[in-house]
Amino acid sequence: MTAYLIKRFLLAIPVLIITALLVFLALHLSPGDPVDVIVGPIASEEVRDRVRTQLGLDRPLAIQFVIYMSHVARGDLGQSILNKRPVAEMVLEKLPITAELGLAAFILAYLCAIPLGVIAALNRNSFFDWFSMMVALIGVSMPGFWLGLLLIYAVALHLKWLPPSGYGEIKLLILPALALGLPRVGRIARITRSSLLEVIDQDYIRTARSKGLAERAVVLGHALRNSLIPIISLMGLDLGYIVGGAVVIESVFARAGIGNMMLRAINSRDFPVLQGAMFVLALAIILGNILADISYVIIDPRIRH
Repeated sequence: MTAYLIKRFLLAIPVLIITALLVFLALHLSPGDPVDVIVGPIASEEVRDRVRTQLGLDRPLAIQFVIYMSHVARGDLGQSILNKRPVAEMVLEKLPITAELGLAAFILAYLCAIPLGVIAALNRNSFFDWFSMMVALIGVSMPGFWLGLLLIYAVALHLKWLPPSGYGEIKLLILPALALGLPRVGRIARITRSSLLEVIDQDYIRTARSKGLAERAVVLGHALRNSLIPIISLMGLDLGYIVGGAVVIESVFARAGIGNMMLRAINSRDFPVLQGAMFVLALAIILGNILADISYVIIDPRIRH
């Protein structure tokens, strides 16, 4: 088990480096110059060159990337060009807000989807099965930002049940969590249903039933546990989706998380903030997939071999 975990963490290192490289190139090769934000577009070339030298932007991109990664290895994500604050400090300040939204949406999605998928599988080809899959299709086709705007209009502005935006109280988390989590319910339910249907017709399930076990024990104790591998795989991927989707949803609901910080950094061409935020988000996604790999081994020890 220890060797398996070490191997997974070692494989994550090149993935993280490649991700950081792609983000670095995308930012530095895109149109616009962060020097314009600092000195203004009408500054003289002499002033612009001096600022560019101070920021290290006059060096080749390869050298800039090596310097950046050497700083990251020491836990230094750089300093914001705009407000001169350490990027690591800014990210850690905003991370709990984004993590709160992501965790709430994640729990909501799976608490709704897995029971829905199980019930659909146990009642296959029934009206409930057809209806649940139709709801799943609608959920898969619904963009989170559109659902967020719809919830703001219907629940906050029209019915006045909940506030439309903000951060702090639990009631301010409900609408953004619904907007982020509900579009995932359909896909998770469909995969749960398909995975459970593949397992439920196996010989060992029929044997468990023939021994007189209650249907609930057969489904929950045998069938569902052995159908969890695809669901856990989806959990690892969903962590990335939810973290990325939180960036958009935070903008819709005016939450002061990493998403809003990244949008401000994009508008101001604040490269260090964007690179640092993207690096932390990529790290969260990679760790989510590693946790999914560890869960595989716990559920089915044969995988480690």
